[in-house]
Amino acid sequence: MNSSVSGTGRLLWAGLRALLVLTVVCGVIYPLAVTGVAQAVMGHRANGSEVRDGGRVVGSSLIGQSYTLPLKKGRQTPAPDLRWFQPRPSNGLGTNSVNTQYKLLVSGATNRSGDNAELIEWVKDAKSAVIKDNSVPGYRVRPGDVPADAVTSSGSGLDPDISPQYAKLQVHRIAARNHLAVDRVERLVAGHTTGRALGFVGEPRVNVLELNVALRKLATG
Repeated sequence: MNSSVSGTGRLLWAGLRALLVLTVVCGVIYPLAVTGVAQAVMGHRANGSEVRDGGRVVGSSLIGQSYTLPLKKGRQTPAPDLRWFQPRPSNGLGTNSVNTQYKLLVSGATNRSGDNAELIEWVKDAKSAVIKDNSVPGYRVRPGDVPADAVTSSGSGLDPDISPQYAKLQVHRIAARNHLAVDRVERLVAGHTTGRALGFVGEPRVNVLELNVALRKLATG
């Protein structure tokens, strides 16, 4: 009887010591080590890839934002603020009309098939809006110029990037709205275009938030 109790006690004590050691190693030492390495090697990414403007955090380069005007009475959705480069369509993006505030709403795709009548109607409406919004005196957007990412949302609905084609399509409108020369806006887009990783992975892209931060500086500089 005594030996049984003694054996049980030893097992409990061994288990408690293992628990304490693993708690310290896995719950304290390992997280601190990983955090320290992350901060030393890739601090910007470890902290959420924050984008700053005027000393303030205006968002993350990993999460898209929308640029809209204040919601008018009688409208269900706010109109786009055409002074800024527009992201991909999405009902999941937070609103940010002046690039200083951000509020995340929801995330998700439309979950509709390619032959869904409602999705087709959305795409047609979006394409018409892109053509109308980006056609300015001396520059007319043709239907064939509108890339797919201008009229469809991403799987998450929070894609922070657009294609260089969509960014270039918006150049003339941005120049006209901000009283800038077209070639200056074109250089701005070119300077914020990221190529394929390692030269062959992924697609070229333009981060909309970073581009609009640079646009604000160019327009007010």
